Amino acid sequence: MMLSLDSFKIKWIAIIGMALYHSIYVFHEIMPMYLILIFGAAGGLTFPIMGYFVVEGYKYTTNIKGYLMRLFIFGLIAVPFHLLLLGFGLRLNIMFSIILSLLTLMIYDKIKKKVIFWLLIFPAVLAISMIFMFDWIFIGVIVVLLYHLIRNETLRRVLPPIIGGILWFGMTAFSLSGIAMLETIPGSYEEIQAILDMWSGSVNFIIATQVMIIGCICAAVLLKGYNGERGKRMKWLFYSFYPLHLAILAIVGLALGLITLG
Repeated sequence: MMLSLDSFKIKWIAIIGMALYHSIYVFHEIMPMYLILIFGAAGGLTFPIMGYFVVEGYKYTTNIKGYLMRLFIFGLIAVPFHLLLLGFGLRLNIMFSIILSLLTLMIYDKIKKKVIFWLLIFPAVLAISMIFMFDWIFIGVIVVLLYHLIRNETLRRVLPPIIGGILWFGMTAFSLSGIAMLETIPGSYEEIQAILDMWSGSVNFIIATQVMIIGCICAAVLLKGYNGERGKRMKWLFYSFYPLHLAILAIVGLALGLITLG
């Protein structure tokens, strides 16, 4: 039986996946591993789906500046809750990842000599995404750019999520193998582990991120079943839900003593 889903239903699936994944931020220390795996996989649904519809919006919007401004405002609102939940350093949330991706698309479309884009601008964007620790790091920009560049519609819906999932899996597998190797080196593990923890939060977090490949594959299946219909309008739902659910999770985490302000 072929899937036939409108954008409203697919986006709701992405939103639920996002909420489940972010709950790991609060409950990972007390959450059983099977839930971490399930919620981690669910988190893989969100960005591939939202990235696809971001590119669709970019194609048809008549006010890209307004679009970017909405993303910036709600991303800014979410900053304190996002940092509180992650509990470490400067890390820019998914709204800023989308902004960076959209700016990359705009530059690509405006620049005439594409070789300049690929040799100079694209590497610079990837470097910026890693230096400032954007959510989905450099993988988000790659996924969005693939949605924009691939012409065959079926491949355009299927390949970017799968490629994004493979990149996540490879990167997290490397992190896990690195931690295992560090444990065998006398005297260096604790110091380097502290640095790794600033990036990953915990080994459980790395594992949760690794299984996102499952959600990415499921996102490809859902997007393949997209029927091109809008369904119910949800212009402000994702924008408002993003900071709101982070705020609720932060409040719950503080109330239960699972996260602290220190």
